[in-house]
Amino acid sequence: MPEKVVVIGSGPAGWASCIYTSRANLEPLCFEGALTEENRLQGTLPLGQLALTTEVENYPGFPVGNLGAYLDDAIEESKRKYMAPHLGHGVSGPELMELMRQQAMNFGTKVVTDDIVDVDFSSHPYKVTPSNGETVETLAVIIATGARANYLGLDSENRFKNMGVSACAVCDGAMPRFRNHPLVVVGGGDSAMEEASYLTKFASKVYLVHRRDEFRASKIMADRALANEKIEVKWNSVIDEVLGNDEQGVTGVRIRSTVDDSQTEELEATGYFAAIGHTPNVNFLKGQIELNDKGFIQWQVPFRTNTNVDGVFAAGDVADDNYKQAITAAGSGCMAALDAERWLVANGYE
Repeated sequence: MPEKVVVIGSGPAGWASCIYTSRANLEPLCFEGALTEENRLQGTLPLGQLALTTEVENYPGFPVGNLGAYLDDAIEESKRKYMAPHLGHGVSGPELMELMRQQAMNFGTKVVTDDIVDVDFSSHPYKVTPSNGETVETLAVIIATGARANYLGLDSENRFKNMGVSACAVCDGAMPRFRNHPLVVVGGGDSAMEEASYLTKFASKVYLVHRRDEFRASKIMADRALANEKIEVKWNSVIDEVLGNDEQGVTGVRIRSTVDDSQTEELEATGYFAAIGHTPNVNFLKGQIELNDKGFIQWQVPFRTNTNVDGVFAAGDVADDNYKQAITAAGSGCMAALDAERWLVANGYE
């Protein structure tokens, strides 16, 4: 018998989908992703992008406080013993994702730690194939594979992730290490302008590093950044290296001129923000799902999670080229679960 619902992905959208479909007695099967070196390097390990962050201060319901005893009690021991020590600040990204995962499993979600590498939506029931090659048939699919932040690919970027290197100002900008200190943003599009402008709420100064002599951002966004007294643009420059140490994390960056390769400059900063876009994780779909002009899954019905394939739904950052927040991802995961449940009922799959 085919599965009723397969959920692909394990970030906030994926686990919210699992929680809601489990509670609807749909017995979802979740492919949370594989624990591989390839996934580690590209930031697509199980639990999603939130598992790559530290403190989470903007997810409702987790004010500052010590959750140690609750985490010990709520998460199964086999998972809890491998988690980092709780810091007593509130909830961290990995902790929040482990709590969501456990909640989904408590309601009966079946979890497979593997990647889906191929899908066949040409006939129903649909087929999804993990890397072990054992194809699974399913009546409905929820795609919640997220989008990975683009980085420059520097070894020093990877070294200082969660220690001052970030790709989300809204997520991390208010953290104590960034307040009243100079910060660096790299990029030249609308996202970079938005990130830099947002960070001026907290930083003493924001260096905006761009490889050309003009921004590719929309004029209104560029003008807004240029008019901000806290933003200093470093034109015709690229990041040569993120500087820092194991005790302090990021302490600055070294930039190199794109006009004169021998010219470098070191900028003091406690944070480095990559604002060069996100890449949705859609390669496994192999063109069977319609994407928008930015490469994200296109919802076909306003305020619904339907894709162009009947019975296939999308939730979270894989279908969101605008907000990219944990709370919006979780909300759309709920929406996708309800949409899938109603589709199954409407088509006689009760």
